[in-house]
Amino acid sequence: MNIGDKAPEVLGIDENGKEIKLSDFKGKKLVLYFYPKDLTTGCTAEACNLRDNYSDLRKEGYEVLGVSIDNEKQHQKFIAKHELPFHLIADTEKSLVETFGVWGEKKMYGRTYMGTFRTTFIINEDGVIERIITPKEIKVKDHAKQILG
Repeated sequence: MNIGDKAPEVLGIDENGKEIKLSDFKGKKLVLYFYPKDLTTGCTAEACNLRDNYSDLRKEGYEVLGVSIDNEKQHQKFIAKHELPFHLIADTEKSLVETFGVWGEKKMYGRTYMGTFRTTFIINEDGVIERIITPKEIKVKDHAKQILG
């Protein structure tokens, strides 16, 4: 997905098994952020930064929705442990990460594996992607400021 593209209507299933659609956010800007894994250091820092700045984001008309390939149960643990005020999509089939082009080969400590590239898509009130914050740009401890910036 690129800037100017219309986001898909069906986004996936949240931590409660509820289908989340783009139209659920009509009239709001959506922060759709993709992250590698629940309860890991960087992903926790990013989620907690968004949590701590959630009221500021909402004041500016944003809703927040996280996406990883973790399952619903894992998302429930992550939300409970860190008191996250937003929903997380359980993309266990990898359909959303593939649609948005954030799934691919990664390297860490000399090991190659498939994973999610930490990427945030800002989707406007009409469901169109207006901004993409790439993996190299994201600062997990200051992500809300990047979005509001």
